[in-house]
Parts: sequence; structure tokens; C-alpha cells
Amino acid sequence: MIMPNFLIIGAAKAGTTSLYSYLNQHPQVYMSPVKEPRFFTPELYSIYNNGVRDNGRRTALTLEQYCQLFQGVSTEIAIGEASTEYLYIPKAPERIKSHIPNAKIIAILRNPVERAFSAFLYQFRDGVETLTFQQALQEEGKRIQAGFRPGWHYKQVGFYSSQVKRYLDGFAPEQIRIYLYDDLSSDGLTVVQNIYRFLAIDDTFTPDFKRENVSGIPKRRWLQNLFTKDNPLKLALKPLFSEKLRVAIRERVKKQNLGAKPILLPEIRQELVEVYREDIEKLQALIQRDLSAWLK
Repeated sequence: MIMPNFLIIGAAKAGTTSLYSYLNQHPQVYMSPVKEPRFFTPELYSIYNNGVRDNGRRTALTLEQYCQLFQGVSTEIAIGEASTEYLYIPKAPERIKSHIPNAKIIAILRNPVERAFSAFLYQFRDGVETLTFQQALQEEGKRIQAGFRPGWHYKQVGFYSSQVKRYLDGFAPEQIRIYLYDDLSSDGLTVVQNIYRFLAIDDTFTPDFKRENVSGIPKRRWLQNLFTKDNPLKLALKPLFSEKLRVAIRERVKKQNLGAKPILLPEIRQELVEVYREDIEKLQALIQRDLSAWLK
């Protein structure tokens, strides 16, 4: 059975979907055709099983099912997948170590304040978040206790230092690369070429740097709901189109229907900066990167 030899472990809403796309374009890379297989985080189907989207998987993959995701591998050198909860869920590193101890680990970290707001907008965009951002932050503790999935842990996911430390403690330094979302956004080619070298593949390849999974507010909520929620029209048309075509149409409509991204209120931003300050300072020391811009 084939297992991946590298993993993109998160963080959620930090550019992992775009990075998945950039790597998937490389001829020497095989990416799991299912992004977010979440094999190493079965808690998402037991402890955190509330808030599942209509089109979400509701049971954890077996080892056999996981390996089947990589059946298409032929001559590719780097075999990978991307599941953003691997960084967040505490037991994920030891499970990865047990199954693929020599795996190369890639993480992307985003300013936790920006990440939290982006995660909220993603859920709000797709109609599965009904609260304001401020209300959602106030309700987060209750939601976590109620078993809401990490997609709703807007604030909690951004405490990176302990998450990163689990991987630094469990894997050799040469197995881990940690990047910043700002670097991927401003100089994507340098970042991906560095990753290509890390994966021991041709670093001269240049992917199409199209941004994926962009947040925003739908211009027409009814049109968004038509494609993202179950309804009689959607069910009637489903047999007439292949799954691939349905996905293509849905993503095109969602993109064209996406309005401008709202602005995070300054008072909420400042409050979150103070919440994260101590953790950001710990993270700086761990990864040896200047993160002072996150504290402004």
C-alpha cells in the first residue's frame, strides 16, 4: 500500500489550498485527489462532529481507503496530501510518526488575527455561519464544548506555538519546513521553489499562481445557497451533469458571485492582537522568524 511521503499540515486559511494547487501542477508531484482526507485526525468524526457541512464526509477514512487515494502514483517522486487540521489536533503528530516516520512536514502560518477573520468569512460566505464575527468569538468556547469542528474554532486555531512545538519535538529538524502566508503571497515563486528543493524535485518548474479558496461575501445569497445547500432544483439537475462538471459550475458561480471582503473592525483587531501577543512571542523564538508585524 502506498502512503504519502510529505504532508501539508496547515494552518487552515493560510494558503494551503493554493499551495496544494501549486504542488499538484508539478510533474514530479502526486497530490491526493481529495484535499483534506484527514486520515490522521479521526476526532473530526467523533469528538468534533458538529457543524458538518452538507457535502462533508461524516466518517473517518480507514487505512485502506486512505492508501487508495494514492493508487494513481506512477513515476512521481513526491507523494503528498494536505489536511489543515493536522497542525491543530494534538494527537496528529504521533499518528503521522507511527505510520510515516520519515514524512516531510510543511506548515504555513498566517497572522492569527487575519486567519481567524478569514476563517469566519469562509463559513459566512458559504452560509453555514449565522453570527457576526464578534458574536462568534464570544460563543467559541461553548461551540468547542458542543463539538463544533475546527472550522468554527476561529480564535483557538491561531495559538500556533504549542501546535508547532509538537512537530518540532516529534520530528527531526530536516523533516520540517515552516513558511509564512505573507511570504507565499508576496513571493510565491521563491517559496514554492524552496519547497521543491525540500522535496528533492526539479526546482525550475513554475506553476500557475492562481489564488484559490478566496474569502468574501456573496453578492446574492440566494444564488450562493442554490449551489451550496440541498434544494429541489439542485437535486433535480444533479443526474444530468457529471460530478466534475457540477463542481466546475459551482466554483465558477461562487467566484463570480463573490463580493468585496469586509474589513475587520479595529477594536476587534486590537483585542485579538492582545489575546495572541504572548503566543506570538513564543512562536518567534521557536521558528526564529521576526513576527513583530503580527503585533501591530
